[in-house]
Amino acid sequence: MIKTIDIKSTKTAEVYRYLSNAVTPRPIAFVSTIDKSGNKNLSPFSFFNVFSVNPPILVFSPVRRVRNNTSKDTLDNIKEVNECVVSLVSEEIAQQVSLSSCDFEANVNEFEKAGFTELKSELIRPSRVKESPVNFECKVNDVIELGKEGGAGSLVLCEVLKIHIDEKVIDGKDELDPLKLNLVSRYGKNWYGKTTKESLYEIVKPISRIGMGIDQLPDHIRQSNILTGNELAILASIEKTPIKKDFPLRDNKNTSEKHILAKAFLQEEKFEEAWQILL
Repeated sequence: MIKTIDIKSTKTAEVYRYLSNAVTPRPIAFVSTIDKSGNKNLSPFSFFNVFSVNPPILVFSPVRRVRNNTSKDTLDNIKEVNECVVSLVSEEIAQQVSLSSCDFEANVNEFEKAGFTELKSELIRPSRVKESPVNFECKVNDVIELGKEGGAGSLVLCEVLKIHIDEKVIDGKDELDPLKLNLVSRYGKNWYGKTTKESLYEIVKPISRIGMGIDQLPDHIRQSNILTGNELAILASIEKTPIKKDFPLRDNKNTSEKHILAKAFLQEEKFEEAWQILL
């Protein structure tokens, strides 16, 4: 059975619940802004991502409140002072970030309310967050309003001017280490995700080559009742079927037994052995 949601006949609050529960996990932008009077604001947004590298562009979207169709202080501030700092949210500060999301009055400084330390930015007026592992100093190039009713978002296009990274989250290869970053992600309702070794795995992308594709796998592999679509995709990420070599484990085994062994090899990332048992 499939549950179908007709947007036109569904209340906005309910549409929000379906979207925010389904499109997950989402990274969180912790955005620092300032208005023309000098009032500071700090607020999280999970409608957020990176959309360009040259120029470097981050985009987040404050959504108009559904209950009373008012805009967020962050959006109001950006329209007055077109600058912001986008900080990332680690597990160590997630509860403080959640506290900062309360609907405080516009003149309330969330740095103080949520116990964060301000760091002076180098190129813009809004402050950085000392406790965040990564801070992006940005100028706001554009704000694209997607609607006027409650629940409508506004795309804030932020050009990154400077990136500040806590050296504690950098590995020996001068790369950001996802486990050291320990970022949290947003799910629906009150759910958040955390970064653990068990939750991470690598998929080697076939960028430097063109994979043969699942449609080009030999029929006895492609039509397997044992190998999953993911496992077939791993096999199909090479350019052509490998040359069959002497492989004693292949001897005296039927197709099902070979596929079961191939599945085990793939789970151990022994890709050549997986192919050989199947040939």
